[in-house]
Amino acid sequence: MKSDRLLSILLLLQTRGRVPARELAERLEVSVRTIYRDVEALSASGVPVYAERGRHGGIELLAGFRTDVTGLTADESRSLFVLTAQGAHAALGLDAALGSALRKVMAALPAPFRPAAEVTSRRILVDATRWRCGPRRAVDLDVLQDAVFSDRRLRLRYRHGGDTEPSTCTVDPYGLVSKAGVWYLVADRRGAPRLFRADRVRSATLLPDPVRRRPGVELADAWEVLRRQVEERPGGVDVTVRVRRSRLDMFVRLHAASLAELPEDDGAGEWVTARLTLGSVRETRTLLAFGDALEVLAPAGAREELAATAAAIGAVYEGGLNCTRSSDERAIMSIHE
Repeated sequence: MKSDRLLSILLLLQTRGRVPARELAERLEVSVRTIYRDVEALSASGVPVYAERGRHGGIELLAGFRTDVTGLTADESRSLFVLTAQGAHAALGLDAALGSALRKVMAALPAPFRPAAEVTSRRILVDATRWRCGPRRAVDLDVLQDAVFSDRRLRLRYRHGGDTEPSTCTVDPYGLVSKAGVWYLVADRRGAPRLFRADRVRSATLLPDPVRRRPGVELADAWEVLRRQVEERPGGVDVTVRVRRSRLDMFVRLHAASLAELPEDDGAGEWVTARLTLGSVRETRTLLAFGDALEVLAPAGAREELAATAAAIGAVYEGGLNCTRSSDERAIMSIHE
């Protein structure tokens, strides 16, 4: 709607200062000609807005002009009080600032919207951490934040997964990402995007050198590339399994990321067939957690891997039972003696 667009232009100019007409057009998904017509409409309504053409031109409000209009609808007001990833604010040291900001927003809301916003804050809670995620190493984000906001390079002592000792590297940070309660530093290393888990950073040193990011690449762009690398690993092993219907829900929850498609459950029979894509045959060992409630049907290499692993586990426990039996027998013999 035109009224919403006019208000969006007003708030953008109030926040950003001078903004090129083309940028406003792209953000509001209209033509540049429409933007200039909207600017004329704002000016006609008494808003002191003007446009300057040229290389460094743009649309701007008269210096010193401010408006207290929030432009928030009822749903927008409520959405501000649905706090996602509350732990993220604490990790960044922003808990107190968040509470203060929300109180100010509440005071600025139109009176009819305040009760609904307040109820939303007391009725909706989002906890982004996983169930039973276990204890985690304390994460210090202070230096990482400093590098991100000051556009400086970082020297990290970092332990990669599978390594026993940390190594040292210099990186160019784009920003921080909280994924399911885990913090990651997104940065370039030698011009290529890399992902660093914050809880594996053993030490971080802020360097005096300015960051060297790839031109035109933002945090969201680098994160999308890295996210796809993790979630869409090339190759892999296609594994067909059958799962007892009584354990199907648990199986789908635990292996949703690896499922080629959701299993077709027709409600008949004891078993349901499912297909997974795993990184390697060795990863099929995780399926042993389902015991006799799951059977790998193919490929043959995966069945052999699980059979060998199950045999090795059986040998461990069989040896333990033999040791226990021998000690018990010795105790019984000593009693009879």
